[in-house]
Amino acid sequence: VRRGESAFREQACFGVLIVCFWRSHVVQTSDFSPAANASPDQILSNTTTQARKEYRDAVWTVDILTADRVRESVKGLPSIKVKMLHHVLSFSRSLIRRKIVDMDSEDSKLCRCLSTVDLIALGVGSTLGAGVYVLAGEVAKGNSGPSIVVSFLIAALASVMAGLCYAEFGARVPKTGSAYLYSYVTVGELWAFITGWNLILSYVIGTSSVARAWSGTFDELLGKRIGHFFITYFPMNSPGLAEYPDFFAVCLILLLAGLLSFGVKESAWVNKVFTAVNVLVLVFVIIAGFVKGDTENWKIKEEVLVNFTALTRNLSLTSNITSDFGVGGFMPYGVGGTLAGAATCFYAFVGFDCIATTGEEVKNPQKAIPLGIVVSLLVCFLAYFGVSAALTLMMPYYLLDEKSPLPVAFQYVGWGPAKFVVAVGSLCALSTSLLGSMFPLPRILFAMARDGLLFKFLSKVSKRQTPVAATMAAGVTAAIMAFLFDLKALVDMMSIGTLLAYSLVAACVLILRYQPHAAYERPKFNIEKEKLTAEEGESEMTESESQLNMLKDGGLTLQTVLSPSMLPTKQSSTVVNIAVSTIAVVVCIISALTTYKVHAILAMESWILGVLAVCLMIFIVCVLIVLRQPQTRKKVAFMVPLLPFLPILSIFVNVYLMVQLSGDTWIRFSIWMAVGFVIYFGYGIRHSVESKRHEDDEDSVESEALNKKRPNRDEDVDLDDENDQFIIQEKTSEC
Repeated sequence: VRRGESAFREQACFGVLIVCFWRSHVVQTSDFSPAANASPDQILSNTTTQARKEYRDAVWTVDILTADRVRESVKGLPSIKVKMLHHVLSFSRSLIRRKIVDMDSEDSKLCRCLSTVDLIALGVGSTLGAGVYVLAGEVAKGNSGPSIVVSFLIAALASVMAGLCYAEFGARVPKTGSAYLYSYVTVGELWAFITGWNLILSYVIGTSSVARAWSGTFDELLGKRIGHFFITYFPMNSPGLAEYPDFFAVCLILLLAGLLSFGVKESAWVNKVFTAVNVLVLVFVIIAGFVKGDTENWKIKEEVLVNFTALTRNLSLTSNITSDFGVGGFMPYGVGGTLAGAATCFYAFVGFDCIATTGEEVKNPQKAIPLGIVVSLLVCFLAYFGVSAALTLMMPYYLLDEKSPLPVAFQYVGWGPAKFVVAVGSLCALSTSLLGSMFPLPRILFAMARDGLLFKFLSKVSKRQTPVAATMAAGVTAAIMAFLFDLKALVDMMSIGTLLAYSLVAACVLILRYQPHAAYERPKFNIEKEKLTAEEGESEMTESESQLNMLKDGGLTLQTVLSPSMLPTKQSSTVVNIAVSTIAVVVCIISALTTYKVHAILAMESWILGVLAVCLMIFIVCVLIVLRQPQTRKKVAFMVPLLPFLPILSIFVNVYLMVQLSGDTWIRFSIWMAVGFVIYFGYGIRHSVESKRHEDDEDSVESEALNKKRPNRDEDVDLDDENDQFIIQEKTSEC
């Protein structure tokens, strides 16, 4: 029993079964003496009902008492080793402790004033940024050609997979925190901190870079006078710093931070105005493109491209010339070019996740958040699809300007003044994108500070029910970065945080759907008591079978994995957790091999083919195992379809794109994570609210359990003194 309480529940249950048998003093076979290797069936069949009841109570106590309370039980170890064991167990459990969400109480300090329309406008404004005015020309000319519409379709489908996972979590856990909170309630505190810390980096860099882009675009309209002035009088020539301090970007960020601090309702109103202007400009671009477009621009022949290449290179047509712009037609760069364009276009759909941070500020979050995410992604796809189609119809793809494709395209078709309309739309898009980057940042800081993982002052809320401290801290940090640093080298780090969050949310949806009912919610009753009540009233299972199932709980066999029960249990949930973790590792290996060992794959080298075959086999087996496990029957407003295939495919896409990032980006990411771990292990792990709640809950549950058992021990006057002393010491040592 002492060994079991420290680590092995099954051995503990078997041990208390032996003790209860000896305490009963009454057996059906008087000469029966359980041997050391006696099976549970043998023991249970020779015990009385009272003994089985005592066994159930003892198992209940073993389940309640925690592994970090073994310092008094393990008498045979030296005290220093016991303390070390206690600290190691406590530390390990603190890394994987999960947040329990109280779904019934309204304890939020934030103001619920946002509607579904506000969320859609927020998602569209954040996602449909200035990239729609630039990205289409860049990808069409260099990667996809007219097939950029297919690239955007593929990218949209990949983004929708992540969006659907966010939508289900928004319906299940409608609280502030986005992917940080979703990770916290599913995979534990350490992964939650990693996710939140990287989201902070992504939003800070996104806010700073968009502010500098807004400043640069406005400077272009003024003939670059602002830039020339600051370069002349305030030059900065240090490596890693910008050419000049961008005062305009600083003022823009601080102005936006003040707006967000003033009130979320006012911020949402401003965002709706700018988003509406942006969408109207894009509708104008699409209509104009289809009116002035020519379908022949989707059927360009290779001879035209060769002639244009010779002209741009100043070469003679008699020489052997290869076109720089593909072979013409709808897919001039082939399927590979279209897929490469889709990988670039995927980042155009980043931003919808800001909707998930509004869980405590929207009026009907369980319906509004899923609807807002899905509708905003649909609107963004239609806008990107329409603009890219209009652009490539108006002008041959090889003539597109990569920096300002739309103004040049309108000039090409004779609509020169339309460039001013495009400029207005571009500034509005940058404004909404800036708001979309700035809006979720203080809410992530607020959620982490409220949970104790970041400094507590960041969780302060103003009288207008906005996270004012987190908003101002976020604004100052982003303003400093925009003021001093050259952000071009840091933009790729945004991708790591975003893709990591997408991957974790997809994995968390898988894990959560296969967990027992409401595993992430704070129960209204004592789960252990309800379990015992249900077992006592169960008519389909005999007493000994019920106890035997409790005894075997925690052990995994091939039969239980392939033929689980109809409802999810802790055992089936553990199987899914192991399978999903294995899938993630295998996906990482496959992505790394297909990225960095392409030549070995093309050369059909045996070792890499063998590794890929083994990985593929493990992947398929894990997917089939997950497919066999029972899902929770709790229904919410939105649920991801095609489970488990869609989340697994989302994990694969996100991990593959993460592997494509450069080594320098991963080095910078490692430095950022090192800073984060210093904060977490130095402050967060000791001030975690969940840590204190776990300690309080365990103490209260243990006291209640032991108080309930005390009268039963007093009434049992026939107990053997030695055995009675043993049981009392064991229970007392755990308190």
